[in-house]
Amino acid sequence: MASCRASGFRAGRSAVLDVAMKGSSPHNAVFVIHYRLYPLAENSVATPLKTSSSTGHELEVAVRSLRSPTDRGRRDNQDNYLVVDGLGQGRYLRDEKEVRIQLSGWPAGHWRVAVLDGMGGHSHGRQAAERTVEGLLDLPATADLEQLSGALNALHAKLYQEFQSAGLETGCTLVLLEIPPDRPALLFHVGDSRAYAVDRDRVECLTVDHVPATHLALLGMVDNVQWYQQVHVRPNSQISQAFILGSTLGVPSLHVESIAPDLFELHDGNLPLFLRGLGDRRILPLEAGWIYLLASDGLWHLSDPQVFVRRWPVLLTRPKCSLDQLLDILLEDLADCIRHQRSQPDDNCTVLLLRVSGAGP
Repeated sequence: MASCRASGFRAGRSAVLDVAMKGSSPHNAVFVIHYRLYPLAENSVATPLKTSSSTGHELEVAVRSLRSPTDRGRRDNQDNYLVVDGLGQGRYLRDEKEVRIQLSGWPAGHWRVAVLDGMGGHSHGRQAAERTVEGLLDLPATADLEQLSGALNALHAKLYQEFQSAGLETGCTLVLLEIPPDRPALLFHVGDSRAYAVDRDRVECLTVDHVPATHLALLGMVDNVQWYQQVHVRPNSQISQAFILGSTLGVPSLHVESIAPDLFELHDGNLPLFLRGLGDRRILPLEAGWIYLLASDGLWHLSDPQVFVRRWPVLLTRPKCSLDQLLDILLEDLADCIRHQRSQPDDNCTVLLLRVSGAGP
């Protein structure tokens, strides 16, 4: 993720898509993209996990974190991830290497997964993501959305003070799923990393990017088509909110003079009608038969990202493939897309896939 620029920080609908409005999605997504179906990089970290919860529902997770999908882009990796499985076994990156720990007292069957993207255009972006992961490891498991939100707000405030005291203006994105064994998952989102749901013919984006186009939408200055074009068809590296750094999303005008220290939550009370249902912090039931994807923006850092995204139903729903194999296929296809474009060098890329089996329809 590059540096931030105003009206973020400084540092519609595409012709190939059939975009349906809210009502056709089991995840309450506003934009549901229906697609008419007409060797792993050496610099990666791989993590396949499969654990049964106390309810008998099985979760399968695979994650990769790449400095560069083609091995010709970035020389360092400022992304990170966290996977805590139903046995309390945690995995994350420290100094770009995977660390494994056992959490004591972790409730059986409870999962926590997250993807983070350190601000590459600022100093200490990797450290910001690492400190956030360390903070996430200290948070107790919860099945309560308000408790999770409060704990993460407090972590943000603590790290904000820590980094500001050190004279460091930096931050990271955070997209997190808290998955209790007997209740729906909880979603928490900051920045421009995303969560998606994918099945055989649909890709549903479950989050709203914290970017200048969303700020314009909050001000009523762009409509649904313009917002979709700017965010999903022609994305850029500007963001308007980051964990640790703060936010400009809540500013009631285009003129941003300073970054507010507190996070600004998007919810149905402030989102425009065409984005309602996609709040940053909400309950998210996970459906059997779907692939859930959390990723940093390196996954769609392309000159024409929808050409790649529209292939996801084909790439990720192949029968008899483990998530680990599907993730290999996805990243190999991404590398091919990057090699065939003339611009947009590849960025850090972290992708986490999650699949639920044994759940009801």
